[in-house]
Amino acid sequence: MAVLTFRGGVHPARNKKLTASKPAKDYYPKGDLSFPLFLHHGLHAKPVVKGGEWVSAGTLIAEAEGYVSANVHSSVAGIVKYVDFDTIVIENIGENHEEPRAINKPYEKLSKKEIIKIIRDAGIVGMGGEEGYPTHIKLSPEDPDKISYVIVNGCECEPYLTCNYRRLIEEPQKIVIGLKIVLKLFDHAMGVIAIEDDKKSAVIKIKNYISKEPRIRTKMLYTKYPQGAERQLIDSLLNMQLNSSKDIADSGCIVINVETIYAIYMAVVEGRPLISRMVTVAGDAIKEPGNFRVNIGTNAAELIEAAGGFVCPPEKIIFGGPMTGEAVMDINKPITKATNAIICLKEDPVIRVHQTNCIRCGRCMEVCPSGLIPTRLADFAALGRTDLFTANDGAECIKCGSCSYICPAKRSLAELIVSMKQMISNEYL
Repeated sequence: MAVLTFRGGVHPARNKKLTASKPAKDYYPKGDLSFPLFLHHGLHAKPVVKGGEWVSAGTLIAEAEGYVSANVHSSVAGIVKYVDFDTIVIENIGENHEEPRAINKPYEKLSKKEIIKIIRDAGIVGMGGEEGYPTHIKLSPEDPDKISYVIVNGCECEPYLTCNYRRLIEEPQKIVIGLKIVLKLFDHAMGVIAIEDDKKSAVIKIKNYISKEPRIRTKMLYTKYPQGAERQLIDSLLNMQLNSSKDIADSGCIVINVETIYAIYMAVVEGRPLISRMVTVAGDAIKEPGNFRVNIGTNAAELIEAAGGFVCPPEKIIFGGPMTGEAVMDINKPITKATNAIICLKEDPVIRVHQTNCIRCGRCMEVCPSGLIPTRLADFAALGRTDLFTANDGAECIKCGSCSYICPAKRSLAELIVSMKQMISNEYL
């Protein structure tokens, strides 16, 4: 057992075997593509195309507006069908015409400002699920000299998800070069590629490319959820406990997802904007689970068909991981920059749950990685007591759902706590 871990956490069934061993497949979309112009963080991007215009793969179709925003590029060649405030829809002509790629200098000769500009222009954001935060901002802390570690998050701790693992297995050299590019921005930082200890094959692959890299090493962490959460990852690696009042960069760390570091490589070395990503399609309702390299904007229904379709109508469909993802009713939704998985389940265990009163067992406290008392916070949330919720450190909840998972009374602890956090957050908007 690896010793690198954090307090709390849970051990849900991994359910990764079906997709972890399968090489990723390329999927080229057939139908229209839809490009949302908003992120989880920041302002909408501003459309720069109009209905009827021709675009190629890689054409800028919406530009960042404001500091916390990101460019959006078409991922296919086609004709713009319509543009509104939220979305651009492009009719896919089925031909792979690509915008001429920007020819950058070798990354070793690029200045820090040039690297940041390339990343910003490419529209790169955090690609670890719900994140969606513009990467050029994350890589521009107030004092770069205080950054001691750049951590590539390869934990992928949620059940079913294996797209990061396949990227590490299939293209380890690009991950290492992507990290070397980011390290050029921070003169005093070490690079760490963090991988859970159930992914030893990925560790071996990476080690083949870092043996002569004095500023990069890999670390194996104990397999546990939520090992990939930023605060828990830093705690495991550096024995450093952080809270919500302190920005991650203020701790001297930058944490970047595997898929994001790959996108940085593609932008800086190959001159390609962020127009595709790898997505896991899995679950017992999927006929042929797997990982797919897919264009941003592709209709999820197409991707499910590429995985063989449904073996039976699923009771639950989740975009993202089953612990933190979004349950959806309609599969006609686009793959976004932050879509790392589509999980389709024959049965929805949540709808069969019968909630009972709290039995004061304390299990939610034992597994909470932030050291909170979730049952107390849930009670305050149910009563609408924002004052008591705040006084009992409700802001420290990382929304991992470990409390709900472990609760023998099947109380919707995480749902109540997250709703209260959102309500408090909206009060400050």
